[in-house]
Amino acid sequence: MSQPAFDFGQNWKEFSEHALDPVHYAQAKAHFADLMQRIPLEGMTFLDVGFGQGLSLLCAAAAGARAHGLDINPKCREVFLANASQLESSVADAKIVVGSVLDAEPLATVRAWAPGGYDVVHSWGVLHHTGAMWKAIENAASLVGHDGYLVLAIYNRHWTSPLWTIIKRVYVASPKPVQQMLNWLFVPVIYLAKLASTRRNPLRMERGMDFFYNVVDWIGGYPYEYASRREIEQFVAKLGFVAERFVPAIVPIGCNEFVFRRT
Repeated sequence: MSQPAFDFGQNWKEFSEHALDPVHYAQAKAHFADLMQRIPLEGMTFLDVGFGQGLSLLCAAAAGARAHGLDINPKCREVFLANASQLESSVADAKIVVGSVLDAEPLATVRAWAPGGYDVVHSWGVLHHTGAMWKAIENAASLVGHDGYLVLAIYNRHWTSPLWTIIKRVYVASPKPVQQMLNWLFVPVIYLAKLASTRRNPLRMERGMDFFYNVVDWIGGYPYEYASRREIEQFVAKLGFVAERFVPAIVPIGCNEFVFRRT
């Protein structure tokens, strides 16, 4: 029996229909440019593993990369195409496949698009939701070509992480009315927690996100795994990469960002 999973595609669809606009896209571009500042994307092959609503794909294409994507949720393909038509015409040549980074067939498909490996494989806040995070990282890393980059964002290990695992599992196993109740219950809780942790207005989101849909993504995001900075860097080093950049999570349970380069 397969484990329950959160419908990220539906959340991205609702976010895109009700919150995404050119201002959010500009915010996403600014964050993406900062994260990728040492990587000259012009003319590079770029693969986004778990592209979601597609903002990173759009940002990569706008920066001149040949951008392609892989996502397990078919709704994400629809959302990406809709957002591309509204926000970024330069992504018209992107190839998209629906499938899991854990499965051989979609991996073979994306490998065929860049036989020597990709210049950049990017996966922001995704691989810890696959149910097999370490294998997912290994598979994503295998798609990187010689001297290429692996860009990851993975949930930070924190003493509250096991508790959040329980909350998320309860959420995805609950009927929709209970999920809606939990959404609104956690909005003020997470708002106050982020305010206390960062001393910044939680409504001022980065990466083009929206606070409410981000809360839904967070409390519903199951499967859910996490790792410390050291755990990620040691694991990826064994795959033949060196760490080039680390950006710590803004909040203790948030995503640490990593930029690795294949040696």
